[in-house]
Amino acid sequence: MFVYQKSLQYPVKIKNTNPKLASCIITQYGGPNGELGAALRYLSQRFIMPDDVTKGLLTDIGTEELGHLEMVGSIVNQLSNGTMAKDWDKMNSAEYYADNGASVSPQSAQGSPFTAASVAVTGDPLTNLYEDLAAEQKARAVYDNILRLSDDPDVNDAIKFLRQREIIHFQRFGEALNTLQDKLRHKNVMGTGIKKD
Repeated sequence: MFVYQKSLQYPVKIKNTNPKLASCIITQYGGPNGELGAALRYLSQRFIMPDDVTKGLLTDIGTEELGHLEMVGSIVNQLSNGTMAKDWDKMNSAEYYADNGASVSPQSAQGSPFTAASVAVTGDPLTNLYEDLAAEQKARAVYDNILRLSDDPDVNDAIKFLRQREIIHFQRFGEALNTLQDKLRHKNVMGTGIKKD
């Protein structure tokens, strides 16, 4: 089903290392609002969607989130590339280095390892889509926070791209929600409590 391309969805070319910034951006790799959780959420939710269009949307966005995971990992890697323990200590990020070295680890910026507890999947398509809207807004807010922390134009360029994709995903999920609600109103199915007029 999946086809792997050896190029990133958007180029990541960071000239300067910055372990402190890397240890903040890692949250979008494996934190509670990060790309790994988003990919797993959407690729899991797609199975219970009542139509092929919504299943396809979740598959497409979930697959794109895997590409974003690779972009975030590339950002963290390039910010960390060639750094030594003393560099991390000087940037007050010794804790990250102690656990992971200069690597990419699925965790939050606070050091909590990735957990599937942040991947919300219910048996109700509408609930899932509302969760997806919220997830995209939370991810966008985290990218906004990263942009406030970063003064690196190379990092900011890639982060702005990722932030914009969160907005597009939010819009697509909103469209899917409206379409699905309209279909359910007409069919009066799935316990929505909405009766036909």
